[in-house]
Amino acid sequence: MSTVVLRDLRQVRFDALPPLALYVHLPWCVKKCPYCDFNSHERGEALPEQEYLQALTRDLEATLPSVWGRRIHSIFIGGGTPSLFSAAAIDQLLANIRARLPVEPDAEITLEANPGTAEGGRFRGYRAAGVNRLSLGVQSFDDAMLKALGRIHTADQARRAIGMAMDIFGNVNIDLMYGLPGQTLEQARADIEEGVRHCTPHFSAYQLTIEPNTVFFSHPPKLPGHDASADMQIMIEEMLGAAGFKHYEISAFARPGHRCRHNLNYWEFGDYLGIGAGAHGKLSFADRVTRHERVKQPREYMTTTGDVLARTIEAKELPFEFMLNALRLVEGFLSEQFAARCGLPLSLIEASLKVAQEKGLIVRTDQHIRPTDRGRRFLNDLVELFLPAQK
Repeated sequence: MSTVVLRDLRQVRFDALPPLALYVHLPWCVKKCPYCDFNSHERGEALPEQEYLQALTRDLEATLPSVWGRRIHSIFIGGGTPSLFSAAAIDQLLANIRARLPVEPDAEITLEANPGTAEGGRFRGYRAAGVNRLSLGVQSFDDAMLKALGRIHTADQARRAIGMAMDIFGNVNIDLMYGLPGQTLEQARADIEEGVRHCTPHFSAYQLTIEPNTVFFSHPPKLPGHDASADMQIMIEEMLGAAGFKHYEISAFARPGHRCRHNLNYWEFGDYLGIGAGAHGKLSFADRVTRHERVKQPREYMTTTGDVLARTIEAKELPFEFMLNALRLVEGFLSEQFAARCGLPLSLIEASLKVAQEKGLIVRTDQHIRPTDRGRRFLNDLVELFLPAQK
């Protein structure tokens, strides 16, 4: 792509900015799982709740000029294990956010919780603070599998946590994993069957993958083979479909009206502020799209004034970034959304789209593009077609 073309593309102005979400990272957990590559840190004797809340507030205030006049459509409090924080701390956090940013009255506000830290009183406190959606990291209902994953909770604790969450919130997601060490197809099926019995309106089903900088990367366990894991994935999709769940993203399944709005905003290449240690974000402006990242170490984060690493995404990188998210959606995206989110004409990636179509990885009409079943199975191969050409 020529320098002249890139310069012209940067002048394309967006018709409207995308929806804006807020992600808040609470980085502590009781014990770091051997498969986890998130920015999480085992807690000490006591959590520095107030010190961290003050740092989050400074961070948010420093970012306000970048989002002035925009409204928050969803909030996601992730980690780590956010349910280690007291209900009073979450109440204060949300009050601090609302005092500085306009939050939509019906905003989806999600908090992640570990079944090993679940308490009815604490859950009720989160609900009173304004949290209206709970995401539980169950991973499995098999104690042997939970032990292999290094989880701190048992299957019985998971069942109790789901029961409490459903009574208090109703709008509940449970995370399950498959392709676990030594797991059989029948064991994976049993997890899904039990999950369905709890009647949560949302499921996230992830295949265990070995990531760099994890214990499992240094000491890899014996995992099911590729074909066995693929059979599990197909089985999960069929079972959840039969149970009334709509498969709307690679790993996400929802009953009608319960898709995760916050995550949908990511996949639709919307904007999001990310505050907290190691948090990432993406913001669009009239003439550019930027990404920002906070320092990872909690102590450093709390003792700085909100140091941020920010960069403008080059025009040649935007197609890959967009497709990396949008092609995770089972239903795909409207063709016009590419220009609206990237400020670039779809014709710019015509050659890559043609190759993807010829390989049977996408289905395309004048108005719509979606991945085929094959495209979803080989998603990495599909999105790599949109990587910028190397010179």
